[in-house]
Amino acid sequence: MAGARPLTVMLVAAEASGDALGGKLAKALRRKLGTSVRFVGVGGTLMSAEGVESPFDIRQLSVLGLFEGLVAYPRVVARVKDTIALARRERPDIAVLIDSWGFTLRVAQAFKKALPGVPVVKYVGPQVWASRPGRAAILATTVDHLMTLHSFDAPLFEAHGLPTTFVGNAILARDFSKANPARLRRSIGAAVDSQVLLVAPGSRKSEIARMSRPFGDAVRALRNSHPALRVVVPVATSVAIAVREAVASWGDGVTLVEDDELKDDAMVGATVSLACSGTVTTELALAGPPVVVGYRIGVTTYAILKRMMLTPWISLVNIAAGRMVMPEFIQARCTGATLAEAVTRLLDDPEASIEQVAAQQAALAQMGRGGPDPSDAAALAVLNVLGRTS
Repeated sequence: MAGARPLTVMLVAAEASGDALGGKLAKALRRKLGTSVRFVGVGGTLMSAEGVESPFDIRQLSVLGLFEGLVAYPRVVARVKDTIALARRERPDIAVLIDSWGFTLRVAQAFKKALPGVPVVKYVGPQVWASRPGRAAILATTVDHLMTLHSFDAPLFEAHGLPTTFVGNAILARDFSKANPARLRRSIGAAVDSQVLLVAPGSRKSEIARMSRPFGDAVRALRNSHPALRVVVPVATSVAIAVREAVASWGDGVTLVEDDELKDDAMVGATVSLACSGTVTTELALAGPPVVVGYRIGVTTYAILKRMMLTPWISLVNIAAGRMVMPEFIQARCTGATLAEAVTRLLDDPEASIEQVAAQQAALAQMGRGGPDPSDAAALAVLNVLGRTS
């Protein structure tokens, strides 16, 4: 008998965080199935390393904000068509659509018309616990199964009849055990006792553009008040050009880090970190340093979202803790002066830094750190949807 066709899994991610989840899920599925699984879909460099040949560069989908979304709409629609054309050609056995609500919702709707009967799984649901709870009902009519990062997600979607599996947040399984802060310091020429500020300006071009000014103002102010301070900026391949352009005016003492090992070294070895709100704030909490969070979006978009927000915080660590553990500076409060003041407090007051790190660690424990590997749980959930265990 000729060899059976391998299980074909379509993975679709539209931004860096989704690319990371997709890459880990592909690895977990390959560990279970070996050569009897193949991957197709849309993603970035991490998914490409697992065999996903994307028909386009996902940087085209790096959109943030209401009006940016309206301008980008024709491009998004075109990329949805490209994704569905790939699905028609490859005939996957299952599709897993990762995060990125606007893009993946449109893909799910088009996929159901193009390939009826093929199960569609959403990996990471919209944050209906924070805002726009109506999205739970929309998703329930669009996909067959949901895999969530948080245990409190499931009841909100199951109430609308959507089968849901809590798999955990893959970020919580992030391993920093091989990080070597001394290696980073050697790489950037910093003394052993030099203070290091890590700055993470965002994973989308639109975020980087908005955060460049307040973060740049903060960096310049901090370098003036702390001349020996070294500033390190990890750079994701998908937004490398945008980051280089953004930090060009930040002055001396700023080093871009593109090597993956050195990125981990920087995250563990930083004295303090300043980050755009997003997945990276949880990663940094796991790595160890205290985190200061900044965020800006369009004025009108913010006014609309503020009315919809159900929580007073935007960082998962703060939401899990039920209080402001990581200082957050949002919209008008996100200025170079306010950010620099918050970072200065942590640089100059070791006790405040130790206290915040301890609170961050407690919040991570509440979020489920130390549980089963989320990527393995997600792989098992995908196989269960298909009615198989291996």
